[in-house]
Amino acid sequence: MASQFGLLLRQWRQRAGLSQEALAGRAAVGIRTVRGLETGERTDPRMGTVRALADALELTGAERVELFSAAGRDEPLVVEPVRFDPLHEAAETLKVAIEARWRREEEQRQVHDPVPLPVRWDEAPATWMDSRLNIGAEGALGGRLDQVVEVYRRVGSRRLVVLGRAGAGKTVLTTRFVLDLLGARNPADPVPVIFHLGAWHPGRLGLRDWLAGQLTRDHPFLAAPGPGGGTLAAALVDAQRVLPVLDGFDEIATGLHRQALNALNTTTLPLLLTSRVDEYRDAVEGTDVLTSAATVVLADLTCDDLADYLPRTTRKTGPGGNAWKPVLDEVRNGGPLAEVLTTPLMVALARRIYSDTPDHDPIALLDFHEPDQVERHLLSSFIPAVYGVHAERVQPWLGYLADHLTRLGTHDVAWWRFGTSSVVTGMTVGVAVGIADLALEAALLGGLAARGVAFAVMIGLVTGVLFGVAHRFVVSRTPIEPVRTRLRWRGRAGRRVWSRGLLGLAFGGAVGAAYGLVRAMAYWLVTPGFEMTTGVLVDVGVFGLVFGFGAGMVFAVVAATEAPLDVRSAGSPDGLLAANRRAVLGLVAMMVPVFAVFVAGATGAVASGLTALRFEVVWSPVTALSLGLVGGIGGGLAYVLSLTAWGQWVVFARVWLPLTGKLPWGLPAFLDDAYRRGVLRRAGAVYQFRHARLQDHFARLR
Repeated sequence: MASQFGLLLRQWRQRAGLSQEALAGRAAVGIRTVRGLETGERTDPRMGTVRALADALELTGAERVELFSAAGRDEPLVVEPVRFDPLHEAAETLKVAIEARWRREEEQRQVHDPVPLPVRWDEAPATWMDSRLNIGAEGALGGRLDQVVEVYRRVGSRRLVVLGRAGAGKTVLTTRFVLDLLGARNPADPVPVIFHLGAWHPGRLGLRDWLAGQLTRDHPFLAAPGPGGGTLAAALVDAQRVLPVLDGFDEIATGLHRQALNALNTTTLPLLLTSRVDEYRDAVEGTDVLTSAATVVLADLTCDDLADYLPRTTRKTGPGGNAWKPVLDEVRNGGPLAEVLTTPLMVALARRIYSDTPDHDPIALLDFHEPDQVERHLLSSFIPAVYGVHAERVQPWLGYLADHLTRLGTHDVAWWRFGTSSVVTGMTVGVAVGIADLALEAALLGGLAARGVAFAVMIGLVTGVLFGVAHRFVVSRTPIEPVRTRLRWRGRAGRRVWSRGLLGLAFGGAVGAAYGLVRAMAYWLVTPGFEMTTGVLVDVGVFGLVFGFGAGMVFAVVAATEAPLDVRSAGSPDGLLAANRRAVLGLVAMMVPVFAVFVAGATGAVASGLTALRFEVVWSPVTALSLGLVGGIGGGLAYVLSLTAWGQWVVFARVWLPLTGKLPWGLPAFLDDAYRRGVLRRAGAVYQFRHARLQDHFARLR
């Protein structure tokens, strides 16, 4: 008969919508414990068990007292209210975002449809991991997917390495680890966050700094100031409020694995690290094991695993029953299928091609007699199975995408890295500025004169060259990254205002001098008797100063109004793209009017002064307005297209690459569609191919 404790436990568990298994996982206790307490078979729970159950059920203070009293405890636990802590608030917000993201990913990958594949692992050879005395491991380290948090918690150092061959299920394991750990998390526990190590260069950036940078990329709200003067992201990492789940040690650039392992050994951060076996073993043999880390190796799927999984993925029938029966019979007999269908990746491809696609019979797999043939067939059949009649049109685009990533040495489809050509950037800027100038002159002057056309052509050419060179200079030193700020007035901007102002002064002065030179040359071409030397000196000096001070003022104002993006801007590539578009357009909406008014007013004042000094100056209010608008709009266009991540996205992903047929015109919709079809996956603010094997396959077909 159930006790009062058991009745309360069942009542509050059902109210929370949890099964006994889910409550056990969230509280990190055994399912038998929960079942026994509810049925009354266990009547004397330990204080720690009651506390874990109360935390998992998120009971109120009064409910906790009632539960502890029902357990027969004289001194029920009193939970002290958590004082306001910016790191606590940031961690809780991050936890919600992480949990929502990876639940969506599991649904997208059909991990639970119909059931998860049985990922299992065994303890690695002793030579691949540190001494058990340093690890502090309790008991055996072998286990299965639903025990990953339990096994991790057996490791006293909280440092675990998971090894496996390509497609063995490392990504599935990391996702499940994060979700299970979040389900059992107490407010003071760190938030597990998956970081893809392929983007880390250990020689350029320390691990903690890189982790903080990745956090701000995927969660821009963490760029806000944190305790100690750094960002919230850096503070979370330093305070160990984030548990790094480092996926893909093998994806670090060739030749850097040993350096990366040495860098990992300089930290004591709790972590979970995944890698292919060969790359990690070679790094260990060349340096040392990961300090205080336990190591496990993922096991292959068995014939029984396949027999339990594949028939449940389809209702198709064939000779002798389920359509998969001939394949399973062949697997039991050994041969190429038995060798290939041992990893979750290959099984998932086979399932997608044959179980989820009408008129595809898995018996076709029996036609292949070598393991390589089977793998190539599964990889090459995936896109036709996913896209159907559109596969032939889509495959070249995916091939370009994979080849582009391979050339960059990354697995991240980052929308701000679709091109770095300074020539293309300069051409686009030149055309855009030239057209803008023609349109403005026609609107203000009621038509186009020969001088106006000549000026538009020349200013477009010079602006394109200048901003192309600036783009080359900036990109060669620091790759352009997404804008992580929006405009909001801040009382303190400090040193950044001065540095940005000086940068604007220098760059604006150079552009203004070039503008003055082109203006004088255009006037000389269509005006007989024009004094070239004097005109050049005056125009270069005037516009150099005016544009320089105008740009300096604009850059300083922008620096003083920057504030971090809020959390709603994060969560997906499309979300970050939209947030950056708004940020850049907001920036331009501020820059253009301020710059235009300043240039118009300043040139008017200078012209009046020169006239008073008996210089012959061709000037009118319309001329001043035209100069202000051309400088503001043209400069804004040039800046956006050449020196912002969103502008580079427009230049390459929206214009150049579709124009040359390498990618579709509707690239965002194409990427989102590929994600929904299971070809790509989301990893924070970037996409990735579902697996590195698919990227390699498409890149070879390019």
